[in-house]
Amino acid sequence: MWRFAQVGIALGALGAMICFMGLFPGVTGAVPTAGIGLIQVAMVITGYSLLILGALTYLKYTFYLDVPGTLIQQIGTRLALTGLLFAALAGLADILGFGSHIRDDTGDIFFGQLQMIGILASFGLSSFGVLVYVLAGARLARHAPVEALSESIAGVDDTSEIPQVEVNAES
Repeated sequence: MWRFAQVGIALGALGAMICFMGLFPGVTGAVPTAGIGLIQVAMVITGYSLLILGALTYLKYTFYLDVPGTLIQQIGTRLALTGLLFAALAGLADILGFGSHIRDDTGDIFFGQLQMIGILASFGLSSFGVLVYVLAGARLARHAPVEALSESIAGVDDTSEIPQVEVNAES
């Protein structure tokens, strides 16, 4: 299962690269325009989504592989995914038809301050969800080591077979 941790690292690195290319399109050789377009917004959202999914995959398969998930960890995962959904909705609001600058025949799509605030707040929510996942699992992993947990699940109790040592008091 260590391969899944490497997949998480690869997803996170790919997401960071795609997000960087969406924020700074001049890096790819494309001529930057005066605003933020649909492709840029989609790349930033896709890149950040891959980054968050890579982080969750890496954390699960590196630190909490044999530890059962807790309710707080599930809440953290759902917070992260909800933040990604809200970021997509905020970034694509005008294209989906419920934004404040609906596209018409005369003008192009306008990326406004409310959309930017919505995307940044949603990215913060998803980052907070990953943080909740880590902190909730750290407490569980600290109090229940993996070996002790797997032995208790299997029903093996090695404490009853501790050899007794005789002490010779002749001095």
